[in-house]
Amino acid sequence: MENVKGRIHSIESFGSVDGPGVRYIYFLHGCPLRCQFCHNPDTWGSQKYQELTAQQALDQAMKYRSYWGQKGGLTISGGEPLLQMDFLIELFKLAKKEGVHTCIDTSGGCFTRKEPFFSQFEELMKYTDLLLVDIKEINKERHQILTGKTNENILDMARYLSDIQKPIWIRHVLVPERSDYDEDLKSLDEFIKTLNNVERVEILPYHTLGTFKWKELGIDYPLEGINPPTKERLENANQLLHTQEYQNYKD
Repeated sequence: MENVKGRIHSIESFGSVDGPGVRYIYFLHGCPLRCQFCHNPDTWGSQKYQELTAQQALDQAMKYRSYWGQKGGLTISGGEPLLQMDFLIELFKLAKKEGVHTCIDTSGGCFTRKEPFFSQFEELMKYTDLLLVDIKEINKERHQILTGKTNENILDMARYLSDIQKPIWIRHVLVPERSDYDEDLKSLDEFIKTLNNVERVEILPYHTLGTFKWKELGIDYPLEGINPPTKERLENANQLLHTQEYQNYKD
């Protein structure tokens, strides 16, 4: 397993929004969802990625450790990191030996309690300090439209993480005409309240910064003509999800 290589889509060496403190972020290649607002559609199926062993990836990140402070560390995002759990397990094992804070940004789109996935996931959680869980839409039908997949396994992952008391931040991308409905935001709020491991709830406003990638790939952009949410709708979502009631990290 020491020789397993991760497929790396891109790297951010001074991330400030994907976990506490300053983070070194690996964006991994591949994703089971097809979100209409995806800003990394080039992770879906292209062959443009770098391969690194877990040791190479950690060595590269550790060059920046002096910038992380007490709260920073290593975040693995995507794409979908859980598609490459062999790599994650090995990388996070090495990271924890060095006392590095480990974080996964995941959609949960490939989560299942079936084997061999579930045993691997349980192993990975031993070395994971925090998960950023993206809940795209609480309504099952709207989630299917927005991502091409059901959300049942994603919500099940959130429940499992609550059961094992693994800290999570819940994130919701607010997309007009797709994931900005008061009744759905209220339902999401009710779901979050059933969990006992949520440290933070974040509303991420939809943006169009990645649309050029769709054009480069020759894929029709499904949200053409939909603008980012207004300040009023962002404030409304924050109120309905009671985001201020959750612990906030002072980075």
